[in-house]
Amino acid sequence: MTIEIFAHRAVRPQTRATGFAEQQQMLARFNRRRLAAGFGEAPFTWATEQRMRTAELDFVSQCRRDIAPLLEDVPSDTVAFSAWFDALTQSGPGQGDPLFPWLAEHASFEQMRWFLHQEVAGEAGFEDLLALTQLKMPIRPKLEMARNYWDEMGRGQAKGMHGPMLERLADHFVLDPDIDNVLPEALALGNLMTALAHNRAFAFHSVGALGVIEMTAPDRAAAVTEGLKRLGISGKVRQYFALHAVLDRRHSEDWHREVIAPLIAEDSRRARCIAEGALLRLARGKACFDAYRAHFGLSEKT
Repeated sequence: MTIEIFAHRAVRPQTRATGFAEQQQMLARFNRRRLAAGFGEAPFTWATEQRMRTAELDFVSQCRRDIAPLLEDVPSDTVAFSAWFDALTQSGPGQGDPLFPWLAEHASFEQMRWFLHQEVAGEAGFEDLLALTQLKMPIRPKLEMARNYWDEMGRGQAKGMHGPMLERLADHFVLDPDIDNVLPEALALGNLMTALAHNRAFAFHSVGALGVIEMTAPDRAAAVTEGLKRLGISGKVRQYFALHAVLDRRHSEDWHREVIAPLIAEDSRRARCIAEGALLRLARGKACFDAYRAHFGLSEKT
């Protein structure tokens, strides 16, 4: 029997004033169900599948419109593109957000717990996104994605897998994030990353989104690590963020050299897709930071 979970829910395009939270909750439920391992039965009716994919594309299209002005000067030459991409660490949406120094220096245990609650809810699973993105990629980028995936999987050792590290952190803080009890901005981040990786039309966008995570995450991860350490959280519990503060720097260098540069050298049209994916991910991250600061009563200049 096909499981119908959206039959009585109208799917609406994203709007700034209304419908955003409902849209993101529906997409999160859709993604949870469609990515779950099944038993040979379709998880949705065809009509529901069509409605939800339409809602997903509406969401991605709105996100693309939002960042379109930032794409006017994207170079297609590999060297120039690398410089443009690197500059996102300084000029990209959400970079240098004061939320993270505040988390490092001032957040209380409960404030840190609330922040982690949102972050865990928005985590789409980097290793799964990698696995989806690498499908039918050229050999050199595919091999680097495989090496990155192997690191995410603890190089074959369960204790080194990144997913369980995050689960250990969530268990320590007694986090139980659910679709209905997190900010829609956090859900939107996971929904966007899933949409880019799951839809092959956005494969090179996903490359850009994953690459910019590796490049920009270390400083934020280091700040969260400092905050956790200040609060007396053990090294084993804070291992997830401590590891990403270091490992992602190497991953970023390798991703530039072995994934992005070869893809653009082979076909310069990919540069704009990779750039757009990176900006989409940064813009959705910024939306989260803005929402988090609003929750804590912090200004953009905190």
